[in-house]
Amino acid sequence: METEKEIKVVIGAGEYNNNPGWVHTQEEELNLLDDTTWSKKFESSSIKAILAEHVWEHFTYLEGVLAAKNCYKYLKPSGYIRCAVPDGYFPDEEYQNIVKIGGPGPKDHPAASHKIVHNYRTLTKLFESAGFQVNLLEYCDEAGIFHYNEWNSEDGVIFRSKKFDPRNQDQLRAPSVIVDAIKL
Repeated sequence: METEKEIKVVIGAGEYNNNPGWVHTQEEELNLLDDTTWSKKFESSSIKAILAEHVWEHFTYLEGVLAAKNCYKYLKPSGYIRCAVPDGYFPDEEYQNIVKIGGPGPKDHPAASHKIVHNYRTLTKLFESAGFQVNLLEYCDEAGIFHYNEWNSEDGVIFRSKKFDPRNQDQLRAPSVIVDAIKL
């Protein structure tokens, strides 16, 4: 089991290492829906931070709540999940076609396993139902207007963001809903 003082975990890290010093995991070793994979690696209330970039859209809403509850169990009080998902309110037809449920077509496309397209309201409600307080960092509202609240990359880098994704520097092309869900 991990016994470091400040454990920070990246869920579904893939090949990227945007967060040096964090524990990078893959689904096979740490499954958000399977508490036994968590209990083999961590003690309850032992993790300071969890980062999940474009993971929650691969769950149904109810699976997402279960995943949030599992994270809650292993987070320290005041610990948090920094979560990013594709933005269902971003007003771009091409973007929405790529991120839609089932993705744009090919079975090997990363979005082929999308089960939901969240917006800031659904993602907030999901984490609040698991006991978290939610702070919105980046998102589009119902009118498609983009909102940005300053956030610190030392608390977890989200590449697919206004702040870091080169596609979003001149014009917003690939935004995410980004939240910090804080354990009360």
